[in-house]
Amino acid sequence: MAAASTPDTAPAAPAVKRDRTHYLYIAVIAAVALGIVVGLVWPDAGVELKPLGTGFVNLIKMMISPIIFCTIVLGIGSVRKAAKVGAVGGIALGYFLVMSLVALTIGLVVGNILHPGDGLHITNALKATGHAQVDSEALGGVDFVLSIIPTTFVSAFTEGQVLQTLLIALLAGFALQAMGSAGQPVLRGIEHVQRLVFRILGMIMWAAPIGAFGAIAAVVGSAGLDALKSLAVLMLGFYVTCVLFVFVVLGTVLRVVSGLNIFTLFKYLAREFLLILSTSSSESALPRLIAKMEHLGVSKPVVGITVPTGYSFNLDGTMIYMTMASLYIADALGTPMSVGEQIPLLLFLLLASKGAAGVSGAGLATLAGGLQSHKPALVDGVGLIVGIDRFMSEARALTNFAGNAVATVLIGTWTKEIDKGRVRQVLAGELPFDEKTLLDEGEPGVTPDLPEQREELAKA
Repeated sequence: MAAASTPDTAPAAPAVKRDRTHYLYIAVIAAVALGIVVGLVWPDAGVELKPLGTGFVNLIKMMISPIIFCTIVLGIGSVRKAAKVGAVGGIALGYFLVMSLVALTIGLVVGNILHPGDGLHITNALKATGHAQVDSEALGGVDFVLSIIPTTFVSAFTEGQVLQTLLIALLAGFALQAMGSAGQPVLRGIEHVQRLVFRILGMIMWAAPIGAFGAIAAVVGSAGLDALKSLAVLMLGFYVTCVLFVFVVLGTVLRVVSGLNIFTLFKYLAREFLLILSTSSSESALPRLIAKMEHLGVSKPVVGITVPTGYSFNLDGTMIYMTMASLYIADALGTPMSVGEQIPLLLFLLLASKGAAGVSGAGLATLAGGLQSHKPALVDGVGLIVGIDRFMSEARALTNFAGNAVATVLIGTWTKEIDKGRVRQVLAGELPFDEKTLLDEGEPGVTPDLPEQREELAKA
């Protein structure tokens, strides 16, 4: 009983920190409500506040590359068998492909039932708006693969490309793994850098209310109520489809494979969902997802490979969005597609979405670029959904984030790289997440000497 009582009394000091961050997220909720009011009452002023939201998201993005690098290098460099890392990557990519196809199928079924675009009329102005969304930065298959290779070792960090950072981190991790004991000082140095990076991220998070206020005010001010009313059927259908996918499909898979309740997992990630909701960007929560999944009990290699890769390849919300938006546009233009036409288009969009990973406004740009390449006549209708794209991007981002959180737990379970006892403790609130450092320092069973722990486990 003495061992059990120690964790109960030890966290007494951090309780104050949890209260402070609790107030921070209450401030975020208040900022979102205030932003909605400003956007509705003073729409022009709301649009002018957009730089506040953009600035906050850019601050978060600034930290993504160093966090991914440190996490992956520490994870791989401390595992003796490279085959384990390869197995994690193979399982992750296979799962991402299957879930993307499931998301496309669900969107296909709902879209064919609702037919939300029936009876709409498109003007020449809307056609021009649609063509303007075709992003020249979206890459084809071969160019996309080549774009993963950075110009220099350092440019992977300066250009903000997640997959380039992932490649450099994998190479560095395997190199340190091959160095053995000679690489231990480097690993310890990277560990200290990781602590610094997460501490900086914790400081940035205090700007979240300002960023949330600016982002929401700009979205509401630019779209207004008219756009919401005219496209309510598409929005409602998309939101319902995302909810069904997350809680029915992902919830069932999580329960069957890991034995966890998806509501309990999402309660643990509630602050990250709020952050995404207020910024319309799933990237704003990527660093915190890495930290929280490691705290939950999933090993560093699994978290380091699954989360960054999932942010480019496991875009369930984007899959559903592109499916329903394509059907909506086809119906609105009076050229509904047969199922035989729908399937090749959607499979093409499945690939196109990977080529546009990291492109600004990737959801709408990917849709427009994919339609331009596969069925150019439909690009005329993209302008119909420009007005509500930001509102739909909220559900897109939330669904993508949920999919990657569940994927990390599932892959950790399949590879036996998850501490189930710790998972139960964390989800029960017995091991609270340190919001100040975002790292597990000094907790029972978790020490900074991860490389030595991994070596001992590998020998065992």
